[in-house]
Amino acid sequence: MSVIQEFKTFAMRGNVIDMAVGIVIGTAFGKIVSSLVSDIVMPPIGVVTGGMDFSRLAVTLHAASGSEPAVTLNYGMFLNSVIDFVIIALAIFMVIKAMNKVRRKEEAPAEPTTKACPFCISTIPLKATRCPQCTAEVG
Repeated sequence: MSVIQEFKTFAMRGNVIDMAVGIVIGTAFGKIVSSLVSDIVMPPIGVVTGGMDFSRLAVTLHAASGSEPAVTLNYGMFLNSVIDFVIIALAIFMVIKAMNKVRRKEEAPAEPTTKACPFCISTIPLKATRCPQCTAEVG
């Protein structure tokens, strides 16, 4: 089998296509959540904290000199990213929880294929008329 044929077989598997779709949707979802945090969640928090803009919070490690820009540690941007992550993780958790709930409802419990012998409590097939362990009739 040629390399091209092997790659085609690999790329056309359902799991690979599902993963690609998930990555594209996840990226778009990440952008939506980032916008939610920076444009909707953080402004009211900034108002509550006295007009503070978290994205501008930084510690200057080295002041600007001449044409060199200042070296800063932007912990406000990090804080925004942490909030993004928490919201995305919560949303994914809720979606997976809902999917698991639906999946559990769809899966009907399997009918039992065995029963316990009333005399020796060993497991025997449902259709058995005599226990293979104690030889009692179980009808």
